[in-house]
Amino acid sequence: MLQEVFIPLLLAVLGGAIRVGTPFLFVSLGECLTEKSGRINLGLEGVLVFSAMSAFGVAYLSQSAWLGVMAAALSGALLAWLHGLLSSLKRVNDVAMGIAIMMLGIGLAFYMGKPLIQPQAPTISAIALGEWSDYPPLRAALNINALFPIGVVIALLLHWAFANTRWGLIVRMVGDSSDAARALGTSVNQIRTLSTALGGAIAGLGGASLSLFYPGSWNEGLSSGQGLIAVALVIFARWKPMACLWTALIFGGAGALGPALQSVGITGYYHLFNAMPYALTLLILILTCAPQRAIRGAPSELGVQGH
Repeated sequence: MLQEVFIPLLLAVLGGAIRVGTPFLFVSLGECLTEKSGRINLGLEGVLVFSAMSAFGVAYLSQSAWLGVMAAALSGALLAWLHGLLSSLKRVNDVAMGIAIMMLGIGLAFYMGKPLIQPQAPTISAIALGEWSDYPPLRAALNINALFPIGVVIALLLHWAFANTRWGLIVRMVGDSSDAARALGTSVNQIRTLSTALGGAIAGLGGASLSLFYPGSWNEGLSSGQGLIAVALVIFARWKPMACLWTALIFGGAGALGPALQSVGITGYYHLFNAMPYALTLLILILTCAPQRAIRGAPSELGVQGH
């Protein structure tokens, strides 16, 4: 009896970790790149929601899910570029500007997306990796979001680029010491703005995952704060792209726990288990309050270093 419940539950959590964790992966990778350059973008919640709406709208009008994905990346880049551009102005605080961008993105998405609540758009097909199995729960768990492998590749590329390329060195130098970067003739504002825009494009793919794969529709409560959670996720991952991958899967597994329990007939405390990602976020913030914990791996220009 235990085996009949435990194995399907484990498979459901595994499949859910990838399904639910894919938006976390893209948003956290985008924020990781942004923060590596020494800038914080708290507007990623707005980027995520606006990109989800853009992806769904373009997919609906063009009847092509992948055109919707490209639209999500473009809209995320544009909104994040606006944040980077305005944050480069004198006496403009990037945290306050991020909140303004978040409100702008959400407001635009809600206003422009009202006609899209009822229609159905083409969705991203799943990659069926479990066809070799005769066990239905395993086949269902291995129906992978086609965007997830792209997220894994982006994580690998960022990991490699930060360690082995001139571009990665410049981004890290700007994030660690803007004075040293300026002394070498590097335009700090330009690097940060470009990094923020590229981070927004990556985060926009997370929005496409929400509206075109899971849950695969557009509504105003689609994001549920995932853009804000991703900021805490980057801290937990210590600003490392590959750690963002594993952390996104942990958060995805936590978010999938409630539905997974329901799928095996355990319906008690369903809403309590659905709160697991938010509880994890709170726990991470508590654990990283100590300066000696927050200092490890943090770009110096973020202003989170201990003294």
